[in-house]
Amino acid sequence: MDYVHSLRKQVGTTPLILPGAVVLIINNKNELLLQHRRDGGWGLPGGLMELGESMEETARREVKEETGLDLGALTLLGLFSGEEYHFTFENGDEIYSVTAVYQTNEFTGTLEANQDESIELRFFNILPDALLDEYRDYITPYYKEDDKKFI
Repeated sequence: MDYVHSLRKQVGTTPLILPGAVVLIINNKNELLLQHRRDGGWGLPGGLMELGESMEETARREVKEETGLDLGALTLLGLFSGEEYHFTFENGDEIYSVTAVYQTNEFTGTLEANQDESIELRFFNILPDALLDEYRDYITPYYKEDDKKFI
């Protein structure tokens, strides 16, 4: 997040519109990879865009940084934005996030949590109660509750 940090030095806590991407990574058992985040509950791997990146490049970089995995083909599932994605952090920073949600079942590498951002990484077939609301919004349109399946 070098871009965001340098921008914050200039604008303080002023609300910013920040683009980012998350990925629904689904294994061959139809389980979804979630990240127990250091800043809260469970969520999806992903993060904010850096200067010059495409949304897909952002998704790939963030997943690699947070999980150690390299991704194959990505499918864009949706774009989430609006008032419900306005966040104010403990330090007073405000953002309106614009988040691209991707899905893949193609990945390689060794699953390894980035200790700066994660407590653990785990595949789930049922969404945990401690899933953060923001991430629940990103996942539930693509999750069949009755079948416990992800698209």
